[in-house]
Amino acid sequence: MALPVLAALTLVGCGRGRDTASAQEAPPQPPCSSAKFEDVPLTHCIADPAQHTVRVVLGPSDGSPYRSLSELAVSLGEKAERVAFAVNGGMFDAEGMPIGYYVENGERRHTLNRNEGWGNFHLQPNGVFYGSGGTWVVRTSDDFAAKVDKRPEFGTQSGPMLVIEGRLHPRFDEDGPSRKLRNGVGVDKKGRAHFVISEAPISFGKFARYFRDELKTPNALFLDGSVSSLWDPHTGRVDGGPPLGPLIVVEKRHKAKP
Repeated sequence: MALPVLAALTLVGCGRGRDTASAQEAPPQPPCSSAKFEDVPLTHCIADPAQHTVRVVLGPSDGSPYRSLSELAVSLGEKAERVAFAVNGGMFDAEGMPIGYYVENGERRHTLNRNEGWGNFHLQPNGVFYGSGGTWVVRTSDDFAAKVDKRPEFGTQSGPMLVIEGRLHPRFDEDGPSRKLRNGVGVDKKGRAHFVISEAPISFGKFARYFRDELKTPNALFLDGSVSSLWDPHTGRVDGGPPLGPLIVVEKRHKAKP
């Protein structure tokens, strides 16, 4: 009777091995998913340094800004397969050119802008989302000017800041009357960048609290308002709308060949 029992154990062991192999080969979770905060629907996308790279792009090197995510997708051609997701990111003028700090592929295209003015961008403090390699950071513009002395691989300035060292922007109400579609970015303590776009109008205060309370990002930056757009290849989503400026592209890391 010992032989059948041994055979059964062997078969069970083989089955577990196949299950383990299947689990190891399972594809990673899509970077973007639906979320809700205080009854406002959101889309939350995560860029993980272990799986993704981040860059900013304005347009073709020899041309004008793309002005839309669909133009970017068409321009990339077969390289579009590398894209995990992309969003608009950074304040710009009527021609789509950045009006604040902007670095693309290590080349600075616009200096840091700390001028006084009107509108969201000048609601101080504003900030910069930047990075090199797999290290991504959100800082206030003043903090960036004081502490960053080496040019990053990418950088884009926007404003206002949503969360500053764990506190909401001082000019925000808990849930103020100004409500629009909005998108932003925050970086958590693990170094992951969280990109969020609201699917319904949301106040600055509520949007900021989502980053602080749910995503646990000590610093978070507003990227834009009514033009907020997302390209999510996994679901086939490519938002249209008013012309855009700088774009943030999150791409899949190349896997090393065995």
